[in-house]
Amino acid sequence: MLIEHEPYSLNAAEKQPLLLAELNALTLHHQQHCSPYQHLVKAQWPAFVTANQSAQLPYLAVRLFKQLKLQSVPDAEVFKVLYSSGTTGTPSRIVLDSATAAIQSKILVKIMQHWLGKARLPMLIIDHPGVIKDRSNFSARGAGIQGLSFMGRNHCYALNDDMSINFEALEQFCQQFGDGPVFVFGFTFMVWQFFIQQLKQQQKTISLPQAVLLHSGGWKKLQDQAVDNSTFKQQVLTQTGISKVHNFYGMVEQVGAIFVECEQGHLHCPSYADVLVRTPGSWQTAAVGEEGVLQLISTLPRSYPGHSLLSEDRAVLLGEDNCPCGRPGKYFHILGRLPQAEARGCSDTFFPSAKERTTP
Repeated sequence: MLIEHEPYSLNAAEKQPLLLAELNALTLHHQQHCSPYQHLVKAQWPAFVTANQSAQLPYLAVRLFKQLKLQSVPDAEVFKVLYSSGTTGTPSRIVLDSATAAIQSKILVKIMQHWLGKARLPMLIIDHPGVIKDRSNFSARGAGIQGLSFMGRNHCYALNDDMSINFEALEQFCQQFGDGPVFVFGFTFMVWQFFIQQLKQQQKTISLPQAVLLHSGGWKKLQDQAVDNSTFKQQVLTQTGISKVHNFYGMVEQVGAIFVECEQGHLHCPSYADVLVRTPGSWQTAAVGEEGVLQLISTLPRSYPGHSLLSEDRAVLLGEDNCPCGRPGKYFHILGRLPQAEARGCSDTFFPSAKERTTP
């Protein structure tokens, strides 16, 4: 199984047959155990039996997790429910049983160890501790922090509940651990708005020269402020001394198999996941270098049909097995969110009528 391999150890010839076999098995599993998913597949891919390549797999618009109850386990086996972090509208609802939660946690740790090393490092979290209080019903923020906190020790929350910097805790952390390796994690917009900008406005700096900062999400708000990746990294270096900064891409609908940015600035697919880019309108797969809508594929979701999802993000596939960083697999760029009209179009394409949804 793919989960037995290291995160960036397989080239396309080695990975694709294993990936396809596991995805076909998951598609059958979810058809047998999730009635709404079965109806969706029958409505949109009536002739589907099995895929000969990953591009032939049925896929769900990620928006459907806001609109339907999509789970492949009985309610009695639900271990945890994750919710997307959107501030408006209905959040996505992702159901985990204990086995799926364990697999996703295991894979997240394997991927993170590639970038951080296997030793648990002192961890600075750019958030406030209240975000993880309800452990049974996590937001995406809470789930992300809890999932990655296993990689750290001596956890320190850099912010107070009102999003101001907790300078007393921060200074104590830097004094105790600042001379050695440190793991810093936060969501992109929060790192920028509530940490880096506050330090700059108050004309303060900290020194964490051996730290690694991993951050994710919230680029839309930064792009609105004309803050790009290089600006972000330069300001982080100026205020904190951190030179190792890696963005990563993921979403609550596919927790675990995240896509981390390499030293070349490219997001990489781990062994357990893959991506396709589809052209809006025809929904055919786009070639390398062509912009389109990102489809995310993962072998980890067992308790819900999240193994093949059409996102609401625009992306471009940059290549496979030839990134200058040396890691095999596909690598890509995220270009931003889809316009809402186009996003609704994606959802409507794969949302059957009420009659189709209730057909036994």
